[in-house]
Amino acid sequence: MYDFLIVGAGLFGAVIANKLNSAGKKILLIEKRNHIAGNIYTEFKNNIHVHKYGAHIFHTNYKNVWDFVNNFSEFNRYTHTVLANFNGEIYSLPFNMFTFNKMWGVNTPEEAQNKINEQIKNSGIDQPKNLEEQAIKLVGHDIYNKLIKGYTEKQWGRDCKNLPAEIIKRLPVRFIYDTNYYNAKFQGIPINGYTAMIEKMLNGIEVKLNCDFLNNKNDFMNIAHNIIFTGPIDSFFNFELGQLEYRTLKFEEEFLNINNFQGHSVINYTDKNTPFTRIIEHKHFLPELKSDNTIITREYSLKWNPGDEPYYPVNDEKNNNLHEKYKLLAQNLKNIFFGGRLGEYKYYDMDQVIFNALNMADKFIYN
Repeated sequence: MYDFLIVGAGLFGAVIANKLNSAGKKILLIEKRNHIAGNIYTEFKNNIHVHKYGAHIFHTNYKNVWDFVNNFSEFNRYTHTVLANFNGEIYSLPFNMFTFNKMWGVNTPEEAQNKINEQIKNSGIDQPKNLEEQAIKLVGHDIYNKLIKGYTEKQWGRDCKNLPAEIIKRLPVRFIYDTNYYNAKFQGIPINGYTAMIEKMLNGIEVKLNCDFLNNKNDFMNIAHNIIFTGPIDSFFNFELGQLEYRTLKFEEEFLNINNFQGHSVINYTDKNTPFTRIIEHKHFLPELKSDNTIITREYSLKWNPGDEPYYPVNDEKNNNLHEKYKLLAQNLKNIFFGGRLGEYKYYDMDQVIFNALNMADKFIYN
């Protein structure tokens, strides 16, 4: 008997496996894919670390999380900045004085605030009822129409009027010339890639790849005292209450025999006619590594269908209510626990995933 069967070798599964293994617990970690590291998996090609499932930038304000990941990798000093391309016009994200200067020609925070306030007043929006109204209430209609509407509707596959206001409430708006995407004390990219970081995390732990828990559920349920499941919570229960909704992604990777394609790691395409949401140029995450070539990835957000890889939970009222019902089912199970983005049906940043995994591990170790 194992002390713990952990289902999923992504970030949550790897972190909690490491902590429990360090505490002397006997662990089996299984993964249905043919590789560890989940969606932060990186492949090393032509001296470039390719983020196979989209850009992942590590950032956190949790000192304990930063200390934890630095046990397994050295990080560079990469600071994430994002550009937006609207029909060939380039803007800085998140919204800051560079954005406002390009949009309206204003130079001071007062001028920018006055411009936004004027547009908010003209909108007549008092209590925003959806994402469109919330965005206009935050930054006015010019920025909404050029930098939010097209990108958001491609990302979620819905009109902004039919999306909840909560999605955009935490949108940063800065009246300073600061292009740093994250308000995080610690930030960087593992210099040897995320896969190498997870490999070190799993050193000494029994791992089985190409191993689908749900295809052999009856057998797996009886080999460990505790099970930690990081897959979709509704799949564990065979969708008996209905299926939770997600958005999935398609990636088009292209090798280019040139040194530099777009001069930046991530550029969002915010017009509605460009079919992809962004282009990632991977070499700019780790400029310390030199390559005469470059690799780019075009990223498309698509409707999720059963069998597709789930990436983004659709946290609207209908799905959140359904998730609450699955949580009630989960609470009635003995010695089975759910964690990670899919297990908790929440869009977490990497640091929050690690923070939650460390906390769950501590409860097992010290309670």
